[in-house]
Amino acid sequence: MSKKIRVLIVDDSASVRQTLTEVLESDPGIEVIGAAADPFVAAKRIQEEIPDVITLDVEMPRMDGITFLRKIMSQKPIPVVMCSSLTEAGSETLLQALEAGAVDIILKPRIGAADHLAEQATRICEVVKSAAHARVGNARAALRSAAASGPQAKLTADAVLPPPSGKAMARTTEMVVCVGASTGGTEALRAMLMKLPANSPGIVIVQHMPEKFTAAFAKRLNSLCDVEIKEAEDGDPVLRGHVLIAPGDRHMLLERQGARYRVSVRTGPLVSRHRPSVDVLFRSSARAAGANAMGIIMTGMGDDGARGMLEMHQAGAFTVAQDEASSVVFGMPKEAIAHGGVDKVLPLDRIALEIQAEDHRR
Repeated sequence: MSKKIRVLIVDDSASVRQTLTEVLESDPGIEVIGAAADPFVAAKRIQEEIPDVITLDVEMPRMDGITFLRKIMSQKPIPVVMCSSLTEAGSETLLQALEAGAVDIILKPRIGAADHLAEQATRICEVVKSAAHARVGNARAALRSAAASGPQAKLTADAVLPPPSGKAMARTTEMVVCVGASTGGTEALRAMLMKLPANSPGIVIVQHMPEKFTAAFAKRLNSLCDVEIKEAEDGDPVLRGHVLIAPGDRHMLLERQGARYRVSVRTGPLVSRHRPSVDVLFRSSARAAGANAMGIIMTGMGDDGARGMLEMHQAGAFTVAQDEASSVVFGMPKEAIAHGGVDKVLPLDRIALEIQAEDHRR
C-alpha cells in the first residue's frame, strides 16, 4: 500500500487549521502530521519531522508566509502550497509566492453549501497530492502514487459538451493555440509567453487556479510580455497577438463565429476534477477549429487534457507536450503521451519556438 502524503498546516487561525485537517484527512492518501500557528512553531516541527507538503498562510504574526517560504526554499526546499482567503488584493502577494517557489495556491475552506464545500475539498486534496510529486529546488521529488480522491465521480468533458463529430475542419492560414497547464504551470507559462513576439497567433489557456487569482495572473503576465494578455470574458474574440486565460472556477470553450474564433465562458460541473478543465477547452477546439489549432499540454498532475488532446490530434491539430526534465510535475504531459494524442515532446524553452514555426508553416 502506498505511503501516505504527510502534511504540515501553518495558519494562525485555529478554525482554519481544524477545517483543513478534516478536509485533508478525508482523503485516504493524506495524513496531517501537525498544525502550527506561526512559522516559528512550524520550524521546530520541521526539525522533528520533515513533511512531504506544507500548506502555508500568507498573513501571520511574527513572520509572514512569504518570508518563511523564502527561508524554506533557501535552506531545505519542501513543496509548499499557499493558503489564502478569496481577495483580489491578496492575489498579487500569492503571485509573488509562486515566483518565490510555492508549488500552488488553495483557498481557505469556507463553510457553506455542501456541494460547494465538497468541490473545495476536492481541489484542496488534488493540489496537495500534486505538490507531493513536484520537483522543488534541488530536492528530489516525492515519488508517491496518489491515492484515490474519494467517492466523487470523475466526470469527462461529456458533462459540458458532446464529442467532436469526426468531421475535421479544413485547414486555413489562421491558427489558434490551445494550452493546458496545472502544477508548476504559472512559471512555465510565464517563461513560454515571454518568448513570444507581439504578432503571435491567438492563444487560449486553461491554468488550474482559483477564481480571482487568474485575473491578477493575467495582469502580471501582461506587464512582462509582448503579447496582450487578459482574463477571458464570455464572447471575447481570439485575436492574433492576444492571449486569453480562463477565469478560475469557469470553463472556457473555443467557438467559431464565421471566419473568426471567440471564447465562451460558462459554469458547469468539475471535469476531470477541475473547473476550468483542459479537457473541455481541448474538446471544444477539436469541434470548432479542427486542423486549424495547435494544442500544448504542460506541467501538471493528473490526466486533465489527455483525452481532449487526443481528440484535437484526431481532428488534425498539431499537438505538443512539455518534456519530463523541464516539468515540475510530468503527470499531465505523460498521460497525454500515453493516450496517443501527442505529435512532439519538447523542453519548455523550445515550445515558444515551435508555436512560431507552426505559424510560419501555415
